[in-house]
Amino acid sequence: MAEKKKNTSALQEVKGVSYSETLNTEAAKKLKTNLKPPLSSKILIEGILQKNQTSLSRAITIIESTAQKHQQHAKEIIEKCLPHANKSIRIGITGVPGVGKSTFIESFGKLLVSEGKKVAVLTVDPSSSISKGSILGDKTRMEDLVKEKNAFIRPSASGDTLGGVARKTRETIILCEAAGFDVILIETVGVGQSETAVHSMTDFFLLLKLAGAGDELQGIKRGIMEMADAIIINKADGENLKAAKLAKTEFNRALHLYPAKESAWTPKTLLCSAIKKEGITEIWKLVMEYFKTVETNGYFQHKRKEQNKFWLMQTIESRLKSDFYTNPTIKKELEKQLKALDENRTTPFEAAEKLLLIELK
Repeated sequence: MAEKKKNTSALQEVKGVSYSETLNTEAAKKLKTNLKPPLSSKILIEGILQKNQTSLSRAITIIESTAQKHQQHAKEIIEKCLPHANKSIRIGITGVPGVGKSTFIESFGKLLVSEGKKVAVLTVDPSSSISKGSILGDKTRMEDLVKEKNAFIRPSASGDTLGGVARKTRETIILCEAAGFDVILIETVGVGQSETAVHSMTDFFLLLKLAGAGDELQGIKRGIMEMADAIIINKADGENLKAAKLAKTEFNRALHLYPAKESAWTPKTLLCSAIKKEGITEIWKLVMEYFKTVETNGYFQHKRKEQNKFWLMQTIESRLKSDFYTNPTIKKELEKQLKALDENRTTPFEAAEKLLLIELK
């Protein structure tokens, strides 16, 4: 019998190794649970009122959905949760990208949890104008806070919404309040002076700034700064401490240039180092001082009523816009006008006029 020829090729198939059991069984159970069919509105509402975070997450997903089949579902959830809402402190937190919003929120949130508060963090990530996608990585950045039993972190994509907040942030706040969260922190995209929407849905507006980044000059501009109830100079540690103290002085001077607020509150500037957890307690004391002031003079309830009026008008505008673009007649005519526009047979203004004159049924 001929001897078997020895394999001298570099390409050889070898026996593989078996996979080790690395899957967490508890995680697998949760994954299977999430793959179940959507729950009814009644079950989700009951879960929210029983402070179940899984029910809360599922309900928020339905609220944020743009699918027509979820609209009635979302409406029922909001209506049933509304009587249990409006019992929290809503704090808006904004600042330019890189200022340390996520690190600050984690340190701030951990302090609140340690004092017995239930904290919901609604973060908004910018969406790509090309792919429409978002990273939604805030849970990863707040790895310590996410482990807290009394903390809930919900990242959302901004989509095409202006104002630094997601399209359904207002309704999400209602659901979180119904689930028993008494402090709602809203982190915005951080796009600068266009973030008026977050101011219209929060009680306290916190602006994070960096020292030595040229931001001190922004104090003379009327924009997002005049909406702030407090300015926090973050990363005030190490070699940045001297520059942070100087920035604090400059910002305090700038704040005096603005007219007195209707709330009778004088905005203040504080220093903090979120990564070293320094100055966080002082910020919470300042927030409590603000609420004591506005509850005493009646401005707190006045602002909440004004916010409701604002969101009534916003909801009407949103609904009208949605109904307009989803109308079959408009869709058909819009295609014609776009084609005419490409062929230079009309102008954008004439095309818009024709579309707006169509009687909607």
